[in-house]
Amino acid sequence: MLIETFADLICPWCYIGKHRLGRALAMRPRMTPELRWQPFQLNPEMPRSGMDRDAYLSAKFGGTERARQIYAVVEETAERDGLPIDLHRIRRTPNTFDAHRTVRYASRHGLGDAMAEALFDAYFTAGADIGDRDALAATAATLGLDPREVKTMLATDAEVTAVRSADMLARQLGLQAVPCYIFNRRYALSGAQEPASFLPLLDLAVDDMPTAAAE
Repeated sequence: MLIETFADLICPWCYIGKHRLGRALAMRPRMTPELRWQPFQLNPEMPRSGMDRDAYLSAKFGGTERARQIYAVVEETAERDGLPIDLHRIRRTPNTFDAHRTVRYASRHGLGDAMAEALFDAYFTAGADIGDRDALAATAATLGLDPREVKTMLATDAEVTAVRSADMLARQLGLQAVPCYIFNRRYALSGAQEPASFLPLLDLAVDDMPTAAAE
Protein backbone atom coordinates (compact mmCIF):
# COMPACT_ATOMS: atom_id res chain seq x y z
CA MET A 1 0.00 0.00 0.00
CA LEU A 2 1.22 3.46 -0.89
CA ILE A 3 0.48 6.25 1.57
CA GLU A 4 1.45 9.71 0.39
CA THR A 5 1.49 12.52 2.92
CA PHE A 6 1.20 16.09 1.69
CA ALA A 7 2.54 18.24 4.51
CA ASP A 8 4.90 21.00 5.54
CA LEU A 9 7.67 20.57 8.07
CA ILE A 10 6.71 23.63 10.12
CA CYS A 11 3.04 22.64 10.41
CA PRO A 12 2.31 21.45 13.95
CA TRP A 13 -0.81 19.59 12.81
CA CYS A 14 1.32 17.72 10.27
CA TYR A 15 3.66 16.75 13.10
CA ILE A 16 0.75 15.54 15.22
CA GLY A 17 -0.92 13.87 12.25
CA LYS A 18 2.22 11.95 11.34
CA HIS A 19 2.27 10.34 14.76
CA ARG A 20 -1.44 9.61 14.66
CA LEU A 21 -1.01 7.83 11.34
CA GLY A 22 1.79 5.85 12.93
CA ARG A 23 -0.48 4.83 15.78
CA ALA A 24 -3.15 3.78 13.27
CA LEU A 25 -0.63 1.64 11.39
CA ALA A 26 0.37 0.03 14.68
CA MET A 27 -3.24 -1.17 14.92
CA ARG A 28 -2.75 -2.94 11.57
CA PRO A 29 0.59 -4.68 12.24
CA ARG A 30 0.38 -6.89 9.15
CA MET A 31 0.40 -3.90 6.84
CA THR A 32 3.69 -2.92 5.25
CA PRO A 33 2.90 0.42 3.62
CA GLU A 34 5.24 2.53 1.57
CA LEU A 35 5.23 5.94 3.22
CA ARG A 36 6.02 8.67 0.75
CA TRP A 37 6.50 12.33 1.64
CA GLN A 38 5.01 14.95 -0.68
CA PRO A 39 5.99 18.61 -0.17
CA PHE A 40 3.56 21.43 0.42
CA GLN A 41 4.79 24.88 1.40
CA LEU A 42 2.48 26.78 3.70
CA ASN A 43 4.49 29.94 3.04
CA PRO A 44 5.78 29.69 -0.54
CA GLU A 45 6.67 33.40 -0.58
CA MET A 46 8.78 33.18 2.57
CA PRO A 47 12.22 34.82 2.12
CA ARG A 48 15.06 32.35 1.65
CA SER A 49 16.48 33.30 5.05
CA GLY A 50 13.15 32.93 6.82
CA MET A 51 11.56 35.45 9.16
CA ASP A 52 11.74 36.45 12.79
CA ARG A 53 9.18 34.34 14.63
CA ASP A 54 7.34 37.21 16.34
CA ALA A 55 7.15 39.16 13.07
CA TYR A 56 5.77 36.09 11.32
CA LEU A 57 3.14 35.42 13.97
CA SER A 58 2.06 39.05 13.93
CA ALA A 59 1.67 39.00 10.16
CA LYS A 60 -0.11 35.64 10.03
CA PHE A 61 -2.35 35.85 13.05
CA GLY A 62 -2.64 39.57 13.68
CA GLY A 63 -0.48 39.55 16.78
CA THR A 64 1.53 37.28 19.04
CA GLU A 65 -1.23 37.09 21.65
CA ARG A 66 -3.68 35.65 19.13
CA ALA A 67 -0.96 33.25 17.97
CA ARG A 68 -0.41 32.10 21.56
CA GLN A 69 -4.11 31.34 21.91
CA ILE A 70 -4.05 29.26 18.74
CA TYR A 71 -0.86 27.45 19.64
CA ALA A 72 -2.16 26.69 23.12
CA VAL A 73 -4.56 24.28 21.43
CA VAL A 74 -1.65 22.72 19.55
CA GLU A 75 0.35 22.28 22.75
CA GLU A 76 -2.60 20.78 24.60
CA THR A 77 -3.22 18.34 21.76
CA ALA A 78 0.43 17.32 21.54
CA GLU A 79 0.61 16.83 25.31
CA ARG A 80 -2.53 14.69 25.23
CA ASP A 81 -0.94 12.58 22.50
CA GLY A 82 2.29 12.22 24.46
CA LEU A 83 4.18 14.11 21.78
CA PRO A 84 7.05 16.43 22.81
CA ILE A 85 6.72 19.99 21.59
CA ASP A 86 8.22 23.31 22.70
CA LEU A 87 7.01 26.17 20.51
CA HIS A 88 8.71 28.75 22.72
CA ARG A 89 12.14 27.62 21.49
CA ILE A 90 11.36 28.60 17.90
CA ARG A 91 13.05 31.91 17.06
CA ARG A 92 12.68 31.94 13.26
CA THR A 93 10.04 30.69 10.87
CA PRO A 94 12.04 29.15 8.03
CA ASN A 95 11.55 28.79 4.33
CA THR A 96 11.04 25.02 4.06
CA PHE A 97 11.99 24.50 0.41
CA ASP A 98 15.46 23.12 1.20
CA ALA A 99 14.02 20.99 3.99
CA HIS A 100 11.69 19.35 1.48
CA ARG A 101 14.66 18.80 -0.84
CA THR A 102 16.52 17.14 2.02
CA VAL A 103 13.61 14.77 2.64
CA ARG A 104 13.61 13.80 -1.03
CA TYR A 105 17.37 13.24 -0.90
CA ALA A 106 16.92 11.02 2.15
CA SER A 107 14.15 9.13 0.35
CA ARG A 108 16.69 7.95 -2.20
CA HIS A 109 18.44 6.25 0.71
CA GLY A 110 15.22 4.76 2.10
CA LEU A 111 15.09 7.37 4.86
CA GLY A 112 12.45 9.83 3.67
CA ASP A 113 9.98 9.17 6.48
CA ALA A 114 12.79 9.14 9.06
CA MET A 115 14.13 12.44 7.70
CA ALA A 116 10.73 14.08 7.96
CA GLU A 117 10.45 12.85 11.55
CA ALA A 118 13.94 14.12 12.40
CA LEU A 119 13.17 17.57 10.99
CA PHE A 120 9.85 17.76 12.83
CA ASP A 121 11.67 16.88 16.03
CA ALA A 122 14.47 19.39 15.38
CA TYR A 123 12.00 22.19 14.74
CA PHE A 124 9.30 21.51 17.31
CA THR A 125 11.41 20.34 20.24
CA ALA A 126 14.77 22.08 19.73
CA GLY A 127 13.66 25.16 17.79
CA ALA A 128 16.19 24.48 15.02
CA ASP A 129 16.14 26.68 11.94
CA ILE A 130 15.37 23.97 9.39
CA GLY A 131 15.77 26.46 6.56
CA ASP A 132 19.48 26.69 7.37
CA ARG A 133 21.60 24.32 5.29
CA ASP A 134 24.06 23.60 8.10
CA ALA A 135 21.14 22.64 10.34
CA LEU A 136 19.70 20.42 7.62
CA ALA A 137 23.03 18.67 7.10
CA ALA A 138 23.45 18.17 10.84
CA THR A 139 19.97 16.68 11.12
CA ALA A 140 20.66 14.36 8.19
CA ALA A 141 23.84 13.22 9.91
CA THR A 142 21.79 11.91 12.86
CA LEU A 143 20.34 9.36 10.41
CA GLY A 144 23.75 8.27 9.19
CA LEU A 145 23.72 10.38 6.02
CA ASP A 146 26.89 12.20 5.01
CA PRO A 147 26.39 15.88 5.98
CA ARG A 148 28.94 16.99 3.35
CA GLU A 149 26.94 15.27 0.62
CA VAL A 150 23.76 16.92 1.88
CA LYS A 151 25.34 20.38 1.80
CA THR A 152 26.75 19.71 -1.66
CA MET A 153 23.33 18.62 -2.87
CA LEU A 154 21.67 21.72 -1.44
CA ALA A 155 24.21 23.94 -3.20
CA THR A 156 23.00 22.57 -6.56
CA ASP A 157 19.60 22.44 -8.25
CA ALA A 158 19.06 18.83 -7.20
CA GLU A 159 15.41 18.05 -6.36
CA VAL A 160 14.36 21.65 -7.08
CA THR A 161 12.12 20.70 -10.00
CA ALA A 162 10.72 17.68 -8.16
CA VAL A 163 9.73 19.71 -5.10
CA ARG A 164 8.19 22.48 -7.16
CA SER A 165 6.25 19.99 -9.28
CA ALA A 166 4.90 18.12 -6.26
CA ASP A 167 3.87 21.34 -4.53
CA MET A 168 2.16 22.52 -7.72
CA LEU A 169 0.36 19.18 -8.07
CA ALA A 170 -1.00 19.54 -4.54
CA ARG A 171 -2.46 22.93 -5.37
CA GLN A 172 -3.88 21.63 -8.66
CA LEU A 173 -5.59 18.90 -6.67
CA GLY A 174 -7.22 21.62 -4.62
CA LEU A 175 -5.21 21.23 -1.42
CA GLN A 176 -5.31 24.41 0.60
CA ALA A 177 -4.38 22.99 3.98
CA VAL A 178 -2.30 20.12 5.26
CA PRO A 179 -1.81 17.40 6.30
CA CYS A 180 -3.56 15.39 3.61
CA TYR A 181 -3.09 11.64 3.23
CA ILE A 182 -3.63 9.83 -0.08
CA PHE A 183 -4.04 6.05 0.01
CA ASN A 184 -3.07 4.18 -3.18
CA ARG A 185 -3.79 7.42 -5.05
CA ARG A 186 -7.49 6.67 -4.72
CA TYR A 187 -8.67 7.75 -1.26
CA ALA A 188 -7.88 10.87 0.73
CA LEU A 189 -8.12 11.97 4.34
CA SER A 190 -7.36 15.53 5.44
CA GLY A 191 -6.39 16.90 8.80
CA ALA A 192 -4.68 15.56 11.92
CA GLN A 193 -7.36 12.94 12.43
CA GLU A 194 -7.55 10.62 15.40
CA PRO A 195 -5.90 7.22 14.74
CA ALA A 196 -9.26 5.45 14.48
CA SER A 197 -10.23 7.73 11.58
CA PHE A 198 -7.45 6.25 9.45
CA LEU A 199 -8.53 2.64 9.90
CA PRO A 200 -11.49 2.51 7.47
CA LEU A 201 -9.39 4.00 4.69
CA LEU A 202 -6.45 1.72 5.45
CA ASP A 203 -8.75 -1.28 5.22
CA LEU A 204 -10.49 0.03 2.12
CA ALA A 205 -7.18 0.65 0.38
CA VAL A 206 -6.01 -2.89 1.16
CA ASP A 207 -9.26 -4.43 -0.07
CA ASP A 208 -9.07 -2.36 -3.24
CA MET A 209 -5.42 -3.13 -4.04
CA PRO A 210 -6.11 -5.91 -6.62
CA THR A 211 -8.44 -3.56 -8.48
CA ALA A 212 -5.96 -0.70 -8.36
CA ALA A 213 -3.17 -2.99 -9.61
CA ALA A 214 -5.32 -4.19 -12.49
CA GLU A 215 -6.10 -0.64 -13.51
